[in-house]
Amino acid sequence: MKKPVIIILVVIAVIGIIAGFFVGTYNGLVEQQTAIEGKQAEIQTQLQRRADLIPNFVNTVKGYSDYEQSTLQGVTDARAAVSKANTPGEQAQANAQLDSAIDIWVNAVTEAYPDLKANQQYIALQDELAGTENRIANARRQYNEAVQSYNTSIRKFPKSLLAGMFGFEKAEFFEADADSQDVPKVEF
Repeated sequence: MKKPVIIILVVIAVIGIIAGFFVGTYNGLVEQQTAIEGKQAEIQTQLQRRADLIPNFVNTVKGYSDYEQSTLQGVTDARAAVSKANTPGEQAQANAQLDSAIDIWVNAVTEAYPDLKANQQYIALQDELAGTENRIANARRQYNEAVQSYNTSIRKFPKSLLAGMFGFEKAEFFEADADSQDVPKVEF
């Protein structure tokens, strides 16, 4: 009589351990995937923060001159692209576009109006922009670390079996465009 009870308890324990493994693994992958989404949102927040600084730059420069409309239009278009970007690839492309537009615009304006370099509001905005660039770089790094950890998890055995069964797919890294490897030249 005791033997069947022990066998049943052992079978229940084994099933419980296996179920616990599946539940724990699944929940761990969900947590990693959610962390990636949060990190991507942080990148978007920082990119938007930088884009929101652009109107302040424009208003500061307006006091100095009739700035070149076509150059400013490029910045405005790039700023709008940042707001519309959703995926890491779109964010990287919009970011590169905004970097290029800001680089061209800032160089053109500071070259044409050297007095602008002494404007306290302009200097403060430059500092704010530099701080935001650091935040963006940090957010990208954290996002890519989360992606690397997640992608490694879904490829390792036995998690790879669960990842395949439940549709966990490889996450996309935030990769800068090839052009962004060139350091922007900003002169004051």
